[in-house]
Amino acid sequence: MNKNNFDIKDLTLAPKGKLRIEWTGEHMAVLGLIRQRFAEEKPLTGIKIGACLHVTAETANLVLTLKAGGANVSLCASNPLSTQDDVAASLVKDFEIPVFAKKGEDNKTYYQHIKAVLSTRPNITMDDGADLISQLHKAHKPTHYNNIYYYSEKGKLKGWEFYGSSEETTTGVIRLRAMEKDRALALPVIAVNDSQTKRFFDNRYGTGQSTVDGILRATNLLLAGKNFVVCGYGWCGRGIATRARGMGAKVIITEVDPIKALEAVMDGYQVLAVRQAAKIGDIFVTATGDKDVITLDHIHQMKDGAILANAGHFNVEVAVEELEKVAISKRQVKPYVEEYELKNTSDGGRLKRRGSHDSSEVKGRKKIYVLGEGRLINLVAAEGHPPEVMDMSFANQALAAEWILKNRGKLSLLDELVVNSTSVVQRGIANSYQSGKGLWSGYIYL
Repeated sequence: MNKNNFDIKDLTLAPKGKLRIEWTGEHMAVLGLIRQRFAEEKPLTGIKIGACLHVTAETANLVLTLKAGGANVSLCASNPLSTQDDVAASLVKDFEIPVFAKKGEDNKTYYQHIKAVLSTRPNITMDDGADLISQLHKAHKPTHYNNIYYYSEKGKLKGWEFYGSSEETTTGVIRLRAMEKDRALALPVIAVNDSQTKRFFDNRYGTGQSTVDGILRATNLLLAGKNFVVCGYGWCGRGIATRARGMGAKVIITEVDPIKALEAVMDGYQVLAVRQAAKIGDIFVTATGDKDVITLDHIHQMKDGAILANAGHFNVEVAVEELEKVAISKRQVKPYVEEYELKNTSDGGRLKRRGSHDSSEVKGRKKIYVLGEGRLINLVAAEGHPPEVMDMSFANQALAAEWILKNRGKLSLLDELVVNSTSVVQRGIANSYQSGKGLWSGYIYL
């Protein structure tokens, strides 16, 4: 492959990455059925797909499924810290997939990689956080003719056919619906996140397990007996809460939606406002898809040794930038664990931690720990969701691409631009998951 067609860290990592891709693929039964059908029918022949997703072994299996269907796929990362460099290397070397992703890339490189995918002029895009479609709107002017969308470079009339997009995350769907409300969204998007076979399983079981896994890998601390604060009680939040409680943590929920807050109460959790939970929490996890969930004021109320982690897509749920500005000092104490020393303004933080050999309480200071720079802790410090749940999520993505292509002449007639996957697809994925587990056999069709 031409060196200009990819930008990754190290091609020599490919053998390790290929093994990882193969291992993961063994646990993605639904996607395997779709890949088998795609390989026979070639429903995506000649279509260019641009994907901005976490570059993991699970994503690799989605990309290979799309390629089996005849698509030309280009891939960039949807988070600067989530890329598995060995997987990226294998996709390039073993499967000739153009990949633009490096773990730890800076913001400038991150957006250069997004632009590299857009330069391929994709007919369909796949997003995990809506960065790709957002940049597409900024860089190109959308038009439509005979019910087909076109994108052209600003100032030029000639463009390329664009059929639609799909979005994987709660954060991305919130962002896209805000764009639609502001009349800034110019093309149709399948809200994969809102699919039952995605949010019921990926968001709840996947996020629940992988978030706790990331926190434990980063800290190696005992959860039992600790006050574990989960900010947000959507499908992700309730999954995290369930897993933390299962490990003996005393779970506290913060939630602005009164219905979800009531549900958390009925599920047996203590429900508090963030300002109240801030004073007693030991570990805090945000899982809202929104911004400014834990503010600097909340951090000032926290006790010495409080740990902050984020399970939302973007690093905007915890006020890390504001914390950087007011911190007396900062140091990395472990991989993915940053220690911030602050002036102590809370009552709870004045007590010296048992076993501590510093004199922070004498100096009127306290320490706050941020995991993974406030980015997705399950992908920064761990390996993301288990393949069994990503199997159903990526089945949604693969079938969304097929559906968009089949209905490309009708999408401009939709009443809404952000639409959900069909119930037929959802039932097919659920049945095929059982098929892959040996309950029955059959292909999955739209």
